[in-house]
Amino acid sequence: MEVNDALIEKLSQLSKLRFSDKEKEDIKNDLQRMIQFVEKLNELNLEGISPITYMGDAVSVLREDEVEKSIDRAAGLQNAPLHDETFFKVPKVLNP
Repeated sequence: MEVNDALIEKLSQLSKLRFSDKEKEDIKNDLQRMIQFVEKLNELNLEGISPITYMGDAVSVLREDEVEKSIDRAAGLQNAPLHDETFFKVPKVLNP
C-alpha cells in the first residue's frame, strides 16, 4: 500500500480534520512506518501456532449474578428532590 498525498488528503476529508503541510508529512511518515511494521509481521511463519483470544493466561473473573435484597421503590424515592410515583425526575441534559 502506497502512502501518498492523495491518501492523506482522503483521510483528512473522511476524518473532517485539517492538517498543516508539516502535519501531513508527519502523518505520511507515521503511516508508512506502521504499514512496514505490519508487512514485517506478515513475514512470520505461524505454521502450527494456534490463534489465541487473549494475550495472557488470565481466566475470566466474571461471576454468577446473585439476587440481593434491595430497598423498595418508596424508600428509594423518598429523598429524591423530584419524582413521580415510580421514577426519579431529572433535568434534561441532551438536546434532540
